[in-house]
Amino acid sequence: MTQDPVLGLIAGQGLFPLEVARMAKKRGLRVACVALRDQTRPEIEDQVEQVTWIHPGEVGAGLAAFRAAEVKDVVMAGKVTKADLFSNPDALKMDERATGLLGELDDRKDDTILGKLADFLETLGLHLLPQYALTPELLVGAGVLSGTAPDAAQQADIAFGFPIAKTIGDLDIGQTVVVKDRAVIAVEAIEGTDATIRRAGGITAGACVVKVEKPSQDPRFDVPTIGPDTIAVLAEAKAAVLAFEAEKTVVLERDTVVREADAHGIVLVGVEAGAIAEAGPAGSE
Repeated sequence: MTQDPVLGLIAGQGLFPLEVARMAKKRGLRVACVALRDQTRPEIEDQVEQVTWIHPGEVGAGLAAFRAAEVKDVVMAGKVTKADLFSNPDALKMDERATGLLGELDDRKDDTILGKLADFLETLGLHLLPQYALTPELLVGAGVLSGTAPDAAQQADIAFGFPIAKTIGDLDIGQTVVVKDRAVIAVEAIEGTDATIRRAGGITAGACVVKVEKPSQDPRFDVPTIGPDTIAVLAEAKAAVLAFEAEKTVVLERDTVVREADAHGIVLVGVEAGAIAEAGPAGSE
């Protein structure tokens, strides 16, 4: 009797890996998960058939787990922090494979690192799928999700911030900017979205957070994602708006996200890139 196919899951931070694992189960797939110590949520063990816990640099151990499970298709879900590469590289426990791959890089931008990993997996017969391949319903379309729509000033901030976020994305710096009164308050870099929002909150309240897909986004990794934790950070920073790119952003636990946003008076809106372009520069006649 032929067994169900096995999906390989590289699980990073947050809820996204759990959602991928649940959907894989519904589709009759068995899941062999490589989880990251001190990053992946422990609940992943309840959602998959087998888990191998590794440090982020233990590439060989992760590959061995996938080979043993006869994995062919792999999904990478959840953020993997890159800060340790600079602040605490010993914590990554990099093996010879990881050290070799890192040494082949021209730079250490996100796209370069993850692209090298994806190409390496392909050479071993492991096909890396888009992050949302099993969960397309998590991509949210254009329109207002929250009970309150953005006012005119907030719409102007969204129109102002959107192309700036696209520009930093094109440079592979980050995917998020925080703006207020058509001034940039904070730009995301290696610290990630949550830290960027908190930094902006230390400067001003009532700001607008704009999160987009990078123009050269590879859907196999680093898809824009928001969830309940994002709303908690927005509330902590006293932000007023979260605008995200429609059809390109994964929203986890949507009902909870909307409920919590409404409880804190935060506007949630999906924005189409084309609509921003057609509107022209903010403030134009």
